[in-house]
Amino acid sequence: MWKLAFTLAAAVGLLAPASADTFPAKPVRLIVPFQAGGSDQLYRALAVELSNMWRQPVIVENRPGADSLIGAEFVARSPADGYTLLATVDTTTVINRFLYKKLPYDPDKSFAPISLLAQTDFFIVANPKFPASNLRELIAYVKANPGKVSFGSFARGSQADLMIHAINKRERTDILTVPYKGVSLSIGAAIAGDVQLASGGYGVVGQHFKAGKLKPLAMAGTTRNPFFPEVSTTAEQGAPYALASIWYGLYAPAGTPEAIVRQISQDVTAILQDRDFAQKHMLANGLTPVASTPRELADRIASDVKLTAELVEAAGIKPE
Repeated sequence: MWKLAFTLAAAVGLLAPASADTFPAKPVRLIVPFQAGGSDQLYRALAVELSNMWRQPVIVENRPGADSLIGAEFVARSPADGYTLLATVDTTTVINRFLYKKLPYDPDKSFAPISLLAQTDFFIVANPKFPASNLRELIAYVKANPGKVSFGSFARGSQADLMIHAINKRERTDILTVPYKGVSLSIGAAIAGDVQLASGGYGVVGQHFKAGKLKPLAMAGTTRNPFFPEVSTTAEQGAPYALASIWYGLYAPAGTPEAIVRQISQDVTAILQDRDFAQKHMLANGLTPVASTPRELADRIASDVKLTAELVEAAGIKPE
């Protein structure tokens, strides 16, 4: 009896690491909680590389709706085995907690962080007919024309949305925020002249700069964008608080074996650090590669939650 028990215990001990060592043994799903055609371009490129590396299909599946709540809940309720992953932006784990009284997932406990993927800073942009050519001129114009300037917000409580609230509070302006369901719609509204202002990353607005459909007023980041180095930052224009960016992250359901999380993180890092991949799928689209460890992603979430809490309070945004 003792010999049998010992044999079973040994077998269990051998099987546990083997399940991680052989991952993946079947197709992996990458759940993107947004419409196709936006941020999922990076995820689809990553999926191709992971498929080649793992010799298993990595399938990108869009499950949009409710500011990423639908897709995030699906992953949170999925088996914690590494075969269903969440590829999303900071909205899901940072911002949504301030917008909703009740979430169908716990942003701190429902997921196992795997890796940061990329980050992009936003431009503050304007319709070409708008008289201001930079941020300082914008602020002066708004003060001289109260109630006449509007900003197309692609998501309530987003960093771009909070940035406009911060400008209003710091500069005592009254820029009106107009809600749109997605960045493409808010950018389109600025191009059409339905609103005067909008905000987006290079991958979204760069083509419109070149076509003369939008003009940049400022770079809402800490450094100038390499594709438009002539556009000064908000800090250079005297408003260092006016920052807006978005970052991309990868998660597994909470409880996923640490060995599997670590393997996925290491494999993703290897892909992001490949020069050809980074240049073609990230840098060319205005994305900065930010490969990280699971711990570094968890720390980024915690620091951004603290910062966002202050911005949300200043903006007077209440959860619904």
